[in-house]
Amino acid sequence: MSRDDFNRAVEPIVSALLEMKPERSAAAVLDQRFPVDGDALRALAALFAQGVADGWLCTREGGPGVSYSRVRKASSDSELSIDAVRMDRAGPGHTHPNGEFDLCFAVDGAPSFDGRVPGWTVYEPGSWHVPTVEGGTMNILYFLPGGAIEFGPR
Repeated sequence: MSRDDFNRAVEPIVSALLEMKPERSAAAVLDQRFPVDGDALRALAALFAQGVADGWLCTREGGPGVSYSRVRKASSDSELSIDAVRMDRAGPGHTHPNGEFDLCFAVDGAPSFDGRVPGWTVYEPGSWHVPTVEGGTMNILYFLPGGAIEFGPR
């Protein structure tokens, strides 16, 4: 497995997200189009786990229980950046100037992300949160329109 394999697997998702607005209702559409228990996302979850095991994904420490890496950088406002995060607790609070699409995979236990089961979570532009995993560990892909994110208090 390579970074190229991972990027090929994520490309259909990126294409779909570029046609969507980051609205809460988008999560239900994404859950239908890309179900977390469907073949495509099970394969992507396996590639994510293999990337972590091979040592090229989630290589930076973001504090206890949080590791991350940038998969793809947005070079313009019309693109998405992709961050990969493995976490089992709360991460740093941040604002989503352009919104955020989150794809969450369970790794162990019965984890939830901000109180939601594995799958899709979408935050609207201007929203703020402290991303929190409880009940286990998750691998999460953060798709950020224009790569925009602002860490800090509300």
